[in-house]
Amino acid sequence: MHDKLRLFKAGIFQALAHPTRIAIVELLRDNGEVPVTTLYEKLELEQANVSQHLSVLRSKLIVAARKEGNQVFYSLRDPLLGQVLDLMRQYFHVHLEESLKLLDGIQTTDFQPTKKSTGTRKR
Repeated sequence: MHDKLRLFKAGIFQALAHPTRIAIVELLRDNGEVPVTTLYEKLELEQANVSQHLSVLRSKLIVAARKEGNQVFYSLRDPLLGQVLDLMRQYFHVHLEESLKLLDGIQTTDFQPTKKSTGTRKR
């Protein structure tokens, strides 16, 4: 059972392993149901490119599609996925702050440059 759950999680993370797909999920999280035309306009991408990414997200059941007339509307299947992305942003900020503090500590230590050799040797 644990292996099946891990495979499921890995599949979701694989589907989200592209910045464009994350952008699509974030856009849907923030705007709810969105027509596909709005997706590629807001993301400033070609329709074919967005369609390929949506296909991956649909195959992993991350997004839902609804057709109305000649328009297709997309939405997140579950708002929990938006919360996962919010947690990842928090994780990023925590570790970014730690890295910046570490870098600041390195820069404020007494750094003594090494003396360069003058090229003359004592014999």
